[in-house]
Amino acid sequence: MVVLGIIVGLFVMLLACTGLLRWNELRYRKKGLPPGTMGWPLFGETTEFLKQGPSFMKAKRLRYGNLFKSHILGCPTVICMDPEVNRYILLSEGKGFVPGYPQSMLDILGKCNIAAVHGPTHKAMRSAMLGLVSPAMIRGQLLPKIDEFMREHVSNWHGKIIDIQHKTKEMALLSALKQIAGIEAGPLSDSLKAELFKLVLGTLSLPFNFPGTNYHQGFEARKKLVGMLKEIIEERRASNCPKNDMLDSLLTNDEISKAKLTDEQIIDLIIALIYSGYETVSTTSMMAVKYLLDHPNVLEELRREHLEIRKQKTTDCRVGWDDYKSMRFTRAVIFETLRMATVVNGVLRKTTQDVEINGYVIPKDWRIYVYTREINYDPYLYHEPQAFNPWRWLDKNLETHHHFMLFGGGGRLCPGKELGTVEIALFLHHFITQYRWEEVGKNEIMKFPRVEAPNGLHIKIWEN
Repeated sequence: MVVLGIIVGLFVMLLACTGLLRWNELRYRKKGLPPGTMGWPLFGETTEFLKQGPSFMKAKRLRYGNLFKSHILGCPTVICMDPEVNRYILLSEGKGFVPGYPQSMLDILGKCNIAAVHGPTHKAMRSAMLGLVSPAMIRGQLLPKIDEFMREHVSNWHGKIIDIQHKTKEMALLSALKQIAGIEAGPLSDSLKAELFKLVLGTLSLPFNFPGTNYHQGFEARKKLVGMLKEIIEERRASNCPKNDMLDSLLTNDEISKAKLTDEQIIDLIIALIYSGYETVSTTSMMAVKYLLDHPNVLEELRREHLEIRKQKTTDCRVGWDDYKSMRFTRAVIFETLRMATVVNGVLRKTTQDVEINGYVIPKDWRIYVYTREINYDPYLYHEPQAFNPWRWLDKNLETHHHFMLFGGGGRLCPGKELGTVEIALFLHHFITQYRWEEVGKNEIMKFPRVEAPNGLHIKIWEN
C-alpha cells in the first residue's frame, strides 16, 4: 500500500506539473508572438538559462530560429539573435523601445543611472558623461593620469605569483577612483573598493533581498557608497583647491559638463562610470593576458609594437596621445579579446507599445534581449571565428561595420569606449614591456553568465 501511495502521489505530482506548464504556455499564447516556450509560472526558464547559458540559447535557436520567446529573469522576454534586427532595435530608441534592465539591478545602481533613464534626462546625463570622457579630455587630462597609475600598479610584480584576475579588478577600480575624484590608494579607496565589489556582485545576483544574500549586500553597499560620495562632494565644494578631475567638471556648469546635474544625478553618474568600466576593463585585461600566453605569435607582435614606442623615447618614458594612437595592433588585440571572451553577452530593451518585428507582434511591456554573443562567432562576419586572430581588426572596415556591437549600439553606444581602450592599452604597454609570465596550476575560466576565473587566474612573473 505504501508503494502504491508513493506511485499515486508521484503520478498526481507529474499531472500537476504538466498542468502548470500547459497553463503557463496558454497564458502567453497570444496571436502574433514568436515561437518558443515560457517554462514555469513566475520562474519561467530562468534556472535553465543561468545553468546552461549559451547551450540554452543555441538549442532554442536551432528549434525556433533567430527570434523566439521565453520567460527569463523575472519577465516575458523575446530573445533576438538576428544581426539586422538587433541593429534595428538598438537604433530605435524612443520608437517603442526603452532600456529594459531588471528593476532589481536598477535599484542598486540608482534611479538616475544612465542605463535606467530615457528622453531628456538621458540626453542630459549622456551629455555630461560624454564631456568627461571625450577625446580632448582623454588626451589632455586622463591619459597622463592613467599612464602614471598603470606604471605604478605593475611596478613590483617581479618574482611573484599573482592572481591576475584580482589585480586587474583592483586596477580598474583604483584607476577609476583616481580619474573621477583624485582618490589615491589608501583607507578611503579601500573602503570604497570594498563596497563597490559588493555592489557589482549584487547587480549580478538573483533579487532576493534577505540578509546574507549577495543582492541584499549589494543594496546595503549602495547606501554606504551614496553616503561616502555625498561626503566627498561636500568636502570638494568646501575646498578652494581644484583637483582638475571629473568631479570638478561635474560640480561646475561649464562647457565640459554641458548641464547642471543634481547631487543625486552626479552620484549615480559616478557609480555608472565605475560600474560600466569595471567589468569591461578588468575582465578584458585579464583575458588578454591569458590569450597572449596561449598565442606566442600574438605576444611577439604586440611586444614588438610597444618596444618600438619605447625605443623612440630618450629621457621621457611617459606614454603620450600620439603613442597611444600608434598602437594599432594593441587595439586589434583588445577588440579580439572582447570578441572571443564575450565580456558582454547582450543588452536589454523594453517595449513601450506593441511593436512589430519580422512579422511578429511583441506586446507592450515585454523585454527584448538583444543577444549579441552568437554574433561574435558568426562565420559570415568573422572568418574562422573560433581562432584568436587580432590581425583581422587591422582592417578598419570591420570596426565600422554596422554589425559591430562589442560596445552596444545606437544612442546607447558605450560613451566610455575610448577611455576603456586607453586603460587596457596602457596596462598592456607597461606589463608586456617589463615582464614575461607563465600560468601556475590549472585555472578554470567560466564565460557565462559572466567571464571569470572562479578560483583566480594565477601567473608567475619575472622581468624581461
